[in-house]
Amino acid sequence: MESQQVEMVLTGIPAVAGIAVGPVVRPAPRVSADVRTGPIPESDRDAEAEALRAAAATVAARLRERAAAASGAAAEVLAANAAMAADPGWLAAARKRIDAGDPAPAAASAATEEFATLFTRLGGLMAERVTDLRDVCDRVVAELAGAPEPGVPTPERPSVLLAEDLAPADTAGLDPALVVGIATSLGGATSHTAIIARQLGIPCVVGVAGLDDVPVGAEVLVDGGAGSVTVGPDPREAARLVAEYRAIVVRNAAWTGPGATSDGHRVEVLANVQDGAGARAAGETAAEGIGLFRTELCFLDRDSEPTVAEQEAIYREVLDAYPDGKVVVRTLDAGSDKPLRFATHPDEANPALGVRGIRIAARDAGILDRQLDAVAAAGAGRTARPWVMAPMIATPAEAEDFAARARARNLVAGVMIEVPAAALLAEAILARVDFVSIGTNDLAQYTMAADRMSPELAALTDPWQPAVLALVARTAAAGRAEGKPVGVCGEAAADPVLACVLTGLGVTSLSAAAPAVAAVGATLATVTQDACRRAGEAVLSTTTPEEARAVARRILFGD
Repeated sequence: MESQQVEMVLTGIPAVAGIAVGPVVRPAPRVSADVRTGPIPESDRDAEAEALRAAAATVAARLRERAAAASGAAAEVLAANAAMAADPGWLAAARKRIDAGDPAPAAASAATEEFATLFTRLGGLMAERVTDLRDVCDRVVAELAGAPEPGVPTPERPSVLLAEDLAPADTAGLDPALVVGIATSLGGATSHTAIIARQLGIPCVVGVAGLDDVPVGAEVLVDGGAGSVTVGPDPREAARLVAEYRAIVVRNAAWTGPGATSDGHRVEVLANVQDGAGARAAGETAAEGIGLFRTELCFLDRDSEPTVAEQEAIYREVLDAYPDGKVVVRTLDAGSDKPLRFATHPDEANPALGVRGIRIAARDAGILDRQLDAVAAAGAGRTARPWVMAPMIATPAEAEDFAARARARNLVAGVMIEVPAAALLAEAILARVDFVSIGTNDLAQYTMAADRMSPELAALTDPWQPAVLALVARTAAAGRAEGKPVGVCGEAAADPVLACVLTGLGVTSLSAAAPAVAAVGATLATVTQDACRRAGEAVLSTTTPEEARAVARRILFGD
């Protein structure tokens, strides 16, 4: 008598909603660093250092090529990783070890662990770079060894990718037709893996306990909305769930906008982009405009600040994608984990709370002024004036100063609400600007005093945290009082259920990665504004993200 396989359900953090089923595939193992007996001869050390430099340059060039071919978050992280491969500090640390007799692969690995220990100790956004740093090192070591570049194998049929964690270079290159689901044992809902998976439209669960024990080839079902991975699911039940999800995908694809509830309450549904290619891709969706244009990409991996003319050309590409529509440009959000080579940054004990965003302007106002000049030049002569917003605003005085600079250039002036102090003083800030946009990723991190990249703290940085939603509600109420728009452009806006709750709290626009736009708009169109309002009020009375999700779904969809 055959024994039936008993299914096992593993739980984690919901990252990208959707259902996927298939056999497990895993990334290729890391290439081991070359360990030779005894030190290399002194006469060979210069050649060894040159081999490392050449390998690092090759890896950096490959990553730059991928960044140029990608868009959105994938392009940004690939460009940042290319800069990491060519980082003089990392190469100098490895060279020091080569001079002591270590072969290049071992020197690269040792230097990487030295930096990884430092980044982990610093915590915050710097800790986010450890996975990326190790991935870059693995690629350099493979290049030195003449081995294939490490990464995710291409499955022969649609499969589910399981991993401890994924580097952006791997996630960005996935084919959604073959990798239909992702689950990782590390990471949070706002990790690079989750953000890029959302951009690609791949259901994803992160922070899954017990995932490392699931073997390659095992059949699994990933439920990105519930945050679960079922090992050995019942085939009929899995087929039913996948069919239901595909029906929802078809419904979403048929949505053509504009954003509104079923009873006609208008909510703008916009797209987050990082370059012209991303803006043009968003233009192929029903997105009504750009709610967040991240401008960091043209500053990263640069030894010198881009000229006003260079910036203008980049910004013009994005504005051209929506010539008569709303385009919100976020000014440079660098510093901390994204240092600029052309701007002086002191070593900081806690970079996540250091000189980043608008605080760079306090040290060098010229960088901000030249960026605003470029936005104004790109927007000259257009029907719609560009909107600009500053990140990391903490005080009304900062908001007032930025608004004056923007208005002097005929730009619509706004700021990001990411710091709890800004949410608490939202009415005073809104009195000084034309609009605000809530960045829920950082707002959750700073509200909960929890690194958003820490797998151990991922539950704390869940955007469904009632404390975070209370600050969103407070900001939205300030917008109503001042008669000014309040948007959300963090990853929370890409969650179709949470988007309905945010609408009920009084948010006037939702900006998400382009692939999430249809799901958000289509879901919003199935519920009334009264249901959204009641769901918003209900979640504010909960005490856990799980309770908030359950209450919202029950009110909105009768689940």
